[in-house]
Amino acid sequence: MKRRDFVKLLGSSVAFGALGASFPSLLKREEVISNIDKYQHIVVLMLENRSFDNMLGYLYQPGELPPGEYFNGVAGKNLKNPVNIPDTTYNIDSVGVYPGTVMTDPDPDPGEEYPHINTQLFNTIIPDTNKFLHVKDMLPPYNEPFPLPFPATMNGFVNDYIYYYKLFQGRYPTVDEFKIVMACFPPTAVPVISALAKGFAVCDNWVCSVPSQTFCNRSFFNAASSWGYVNNSPSARWALNLAPTMYNRLQDANIPWRVYFDVLDILPATLLLHFFKLRDYIDKFHYMSKFYDDVKNGNLPAFCFVEPRMHWFHNDEHPPDEGPRQNTNFPGPSNVLAGEQLIHNIYTAIKESNSPNGSNYQNTLLIITYDEHGGCYDHVPPRMTVPPYDTPPYLHKNENDFTFNRTGLRVPTVLVSSYIAQNTIVNTEFEHTSVYKTLSEKYGLPNLTNRDLLNPHTLNSVFNLNTPRTRDTWPVTKPRPLNAEGDKDFYNTRHLHGLKLDMILLAKHLAGLKGADPVTILDGIEMLMDVKERLGIKFP
Repeated sequence: MKRRDFVKLLGSSVAFGALGASFPSLLKREEVISNIDKYQHIVVLMLENRSFDNMLGYLYQPGELPPGEYFNGVAGKNLKNPVNIPDTTYNIDSVGVYPGTVMTDPDPDPGEEYPHINTQLFNTIIPDTNKFLHVKDMLPPYNEPFPLPFPATMNGFVNDYIYYYKLFQGRYPTVDEFKIVMACFPPTAVPVISALAKGFAVCDNWVCSVPSQTFCNRSFFNAASSWGYVNNSPSARWALNLAPTMYNRLQDANIPWRVYFDVLDILPATLLLHFFKLRDYIDKFHYMSKFYDDVKNGNLPAFCFVEPRMHWFHNDEHPPDEGPRQNTNFPGPSNVLAGEQLIHNIYTAIKESNSPNGSNYQNTLLIITYDEHGGCYDHVPPRMTVPPYDTPPYLHKNENDFTFNRTGLRVPTVLVSSYIAQNTIVNTEFEHTSVYKTLSEKYGLPNLTNRDLLNPHTLNSVFNLNTPRTRDTWPVTKPRPLNAEGDKDFYNTRHLHGLKLDMILLAKHLAGLKGADPVTILDGIEMLMDVKERLGIKFP
């Protein structure tokens, strides 16, 4: 795609918008039917930065659950966080969970880095001088208390959001401005993912791999390791991420795989995060138009990873990281409804697929998950876990002295399959590496690290039907409308921040580009085009 064509596409409104009655329990281990053949194709859609409670906490009301069923949400519970900020005049001492309706909240983005997650989990800032510092300037122990409380108290989300807001906005937020970190969407706000969560299976105990942000959690999903890193920035060092990935294992075993991404992102995040392990497989990376063609024609490979649009007009559901909006009705790039549309498009394409010999709706497992909780409130403490290595294969010390012995928080995860009954609630302790564990069990692949090797749970236990459901039993999803127009100049003149900037600077480093860093989104587009050309990357 030529530059002028790309910018023309970016400026079009199409770029944003186009793209049973019973509650069956999961089968007990001894009752599990041979499930490994109930799927021939796995499609994973990994969205961005939402906690389980934030997206699905209100999915079931207590009265909806029959005897014996359990759903660990927020409805009917007295869940709140304290407000104890010195030198402020707030007239409340706590904020409770409440149903959120503003689809761009939390705005601005909460803290996502490892030290901020420690504050959210334990309500501690250690040393106290970390309070108003950027993460790069924070000191050990990076807000982690000693001895470590277990389980975590989960009562620092509000205080961390207040301090984070003050750091970047230069003032303390009002109560209305900070209470939004406790907001959780009801099913009416997010009807697509809610319909699928009730129409198939919802996992209420699926956690991300690291109590931190995007790069490390996407790396753990792909490689069961983040090469010792926990924060996105400085992103250039991620070029040193040499952990072998699941895609290398699949390639070695001649198991077909592909990564699909949006043409507007120019370069896929998966390739950038694992460049030196995946650069020989550029032919495995395809645009989303190819995904929809492959679904329609029954040509999906055994494993597919789908990236949402993560840079401009993004539909990844990431909260706004460009600073607070002055108009909450602005149909901007951080609106959850854009992600709802993407989920709808992917699900509907799979539902309508009916190839007699290739991939189709009866032999495809769709996994909808999120990379990390992104600072959004969740009430369930993370778990202790296994570090990826006995002796790390890298020479640098683990970032922020983290030993990788704790998981991240719960993230929304929904499983769609013809062999899963309606209203299935999965309480099993899954983690991002459960996906590769499932692949390794199905195909006899070697482990990546200790994390996936010692992960006891695969997805093969979630299939609770002997006979596949017919298409007419699959729910019809109805995304809420989202105005695709908005202020187009916003995307050209707005300054780069957060995930977008980190990803672009990683690409810049990989290509060895010199000169000033990009400032505006238009600068970022130009730089990614330069990187693609400099590295000689041509996608199929």
